[in-house]
Amino acid sequence: MSIAHYESVVIINASLEDAQVEQTIANIQESITTNGGEITDTENWGRKRLAYNINKAKTGYYLITRFTAPTEAIKKFERALRLDENVIRYMTIVLSKKDLEHLEKIKKSEEQKAQATVKEEEITKTDD
Repeated sequence: MSIAHYESVVIINASLEDAQVEQTIANIQESITTNGGEITDTENWGRKRLAYNINKAKTGYYLITRFTAPTEAIKKFERALRLDENVIRYMTIVLSKKDLEHLEKIKKSEEQKAQATVKEEEITKTDD
């Protein structure tokens, strides 16, 4: 049983209320963990305009989830997405070592920017 790193982009029906969207996200995350996966990162992009209409919808709620899971779990996970009527589209890809390194670089640069912003705020507070 080999374990790989995956990234899944899910577009949820944006016409749902926030509570329904949150419940759908919880269901997606539960589907990953019950099939032996472990979520490493989640990005909620929120409601965005679609490039083209999907099932007559013009907007969708974008969720990006990165996780590790056994390869057998992906079929079960994607089947759960296919059966969920709140999910408009989804795509799951395997992340290569190069992809993981790139994501780590992005995360480090974001952390450095956040630290620089905190330091600048501390400096301006001491100057006042």
